Amino acid sequence: MLSFPFYALSGTRNSSMATFNHLSPKHITSPLRVFSSQNTPTLSFYALPKPSLSFPSISRRPKTAARPRYPNVVVSAVKKLSETDLVEVPQEIDLVSRILPPDSGVYAVYDNSGDLQFVGISRNIAASVLTHKKSVPELCFSVKIGVVDEPDRNALTQAWKSWMEEHIAASGKVPPGNESGNSTWVKMPPKKKSDLRLTPGRNVQLTVPLEELIDRLVKENKVVAFIKGSRSTPLCGFSQRVVAILESQGVDYESLDVLDEEYNYGLRETLKKYSNWPTFPQIFVNGELIGGCDILSSMYEKGELSALFKQ
Repeated sequence: MLSFPFYALSGTRNSSMATFNHLSPKHITSPLRVFSSQNTPTLSFYALPKPSLSFPSISRRPKTAARPRYPNVVVSAVKKLSETDLVEVPQEIDLVSRILPPDSGVYAVYDNSGDLQFVGISRNIAASVLTHKKSVPELCFSVKIGVVDEPDRNALTQAWKSWMEEHIAASGKVPPGNESGNSTWVKMPPKKKSDLRLTPGRNVQLTVPLEELIDRLVKENKVVAFIKGSRSTPLCGFSQRVVAILESQGVDYESLDVLDEEYNYGLRETLKKYSNWPTFPQIFVNGELIGGCDILSSMYEKGELSALFKQ
């Protein structure tokens, strides 16, 4: 966090959880959680008085761009669960995010005996599997994955439901991790950090030029992401992917919404001049501009981010 004199950081954050249960409410736990916040903290800068195979995916519309490619994996929720290939989860934690996609979709986790342990859905498959690998490594040996190209709640629910129904029809039982009351697989994730605000409001005169505030912000924080929307609700696909990648890396980062004209008034145009970069999102590491979504995605797929964030 910044530690400027006379800055104020205030606010609260509330979250709520919603679950879906379309199969057997008494016996099945669904992993879908929806979080919302009513207030966000205000940071006020003012004086107080390899070979790669593609991921087929579910889509309601024709694809307009190629999906990122990941080595050694071919998965699709269009296929039945029984027809989807198993992918071994690497023992090396750092390799998980290189093998699995940071996309939304459904996934099934198997132990080393090939028994299905859990069927889940996630807004970031790689991050979810990584969490399981850390918490229950003996039960997280391999996975099947189906990327959902249009990841609204209904599409994710239907993908999860189809795999659950197929497994129950074949085995006559619910996966252990999806049984009612099970807390091994489905846990409340830690609250996300809130987005920063540069000013107390657009009608308050700043005592420090906005460009100077940007300079101090990126130099005093290891990773800063200027995105469209908030980290909990990105407002463009590029910002959503940047947030997903940063979350999958487990890096501590600050985020600012360049579209917030009330508390970040003038940030969008001032940042373009400061960075000499015309588009958003923009990611800074150790005070230096790394680039936008394309560059970050390329570094992620090459496994270069871990070393960068350790510098």
